[in-house]
Amino acid sequence: MKHHTATIKRSRFRFIGDIISELRKVVWLSRREIMYLSTLVLIVAIIAGLVLGVIDYGFAGLIEKIFLGR
Repeated sequence: MKHHTATIKRSRFRFIGDIISELRKVVWLSRREIMYLSTLVLIVAIIAGLVLGVIDYGFAGLIEKIFLGR
């Protein structure tokens, strides 16, 4: 039983060590890159929201005219 517990602890520490090792290999973005990409994502999301809102508004009006005859 002790052997099994020791193996589990060793495997946990190895797993954590592997995670730390992999995180050291990651190329982290600079603050400037993060700000640029975050701004870009926000701009694209706002534009997509506006386009989809206009399309939704148009379809709602079309459906109202076709099916409700208003």
